[in-house]
Amino acid sequence: MPEGPEIRLAADRVARVLVGQPIVAASLLLPKIRRFESRLTGSSVTAIDTRGKAMLTRFDNGLTMYSHNQLYGRWYTTRRPKLPETGRQLRVALHTPTHSALLYSASDIEVLTERGLARHPFLNRAGPDILDPSLTADQVVERLRSPTFRNRALGQLYLDQAFLAGIGNYLRSEILWAARVDPTTKPAQLDPGSLHKVASQTLAISRRSYRTRGVTAPPKAAQQRKASGMAYQQYRFQVFGREGLACYECGNTIERLTTGSRNLFVCPQCQSS
Repeated sequence: MPEGPEIRLAADRVARVLVGQPIVAASLLLPKIRRFESRLTGSSVTAIDTRGKAMLTRFDNGLTMYSHNQLYGRWYTTRRPKLPETGRQLRVALHTPTHSALLYSASDIEVLTERGLARHPFLNRAGPDILDPSLTADQVVERLRSPTFRNRALGQLYLDQAFLAGIGNYLRSEILWAARVDPTTKPAQLDPGSLHKVASQTLAISRRSYRTRGVTAPPKAAQQRKASGMAYQQYRFQVFGREGLACYECGNTIERLTTGSRNLFVCPQCQSS
């Protein structure tokens, strides 16, 4: 399932064809948002933002289209009048004079006024966007120390979008391994140095995944593995999806746990404390 970096990359792609362009035609195919077609047609897109796994398409008439990550939801961009060949069901089509941005299969889509945006339950609950360039390690440490989060096991906390928006299953495994912490550990049990390491790796791994389109392994290691003939899915991660294989760091066997009803991959040696 796409996580924050993949959603941001999709937003970048959509922004390249929509931002600053007039919408000459809009098709909203879900009944609950169809009434906004006429208001979007003739408007212009001012920005494409993300908040974790949600994408926000902002228009110059004050409306914002909210679309939240769904397992099968996907944005396509194409030069008009060409359409992608897909068996997915079209939900939204936004056409500029030269290009189209098309959202298929997603069902969690809303068109919001400024008042509705301010009251939106997910956006009000969500924590800081993990890819917000203004987010610092010290701010992440503050959240880890806060009464709301300090007594929760990190393995569960790192799937809670109220803590940080945009972290999902693969980022969780990779961050906790890089920070060398057991996923059952609570922030309250960590000393200041360990807390800062968790926070720093949280930002570093998430931002690296965005820059590299999903590769969380250190660049040099990923390049060496790729050069040796490893496929993308083999070289991109340090622990995620590597159950039964040797840890790249210590040689111990990677294990798969179930935490928060999701798979979590750990090295019992590297993450023993």
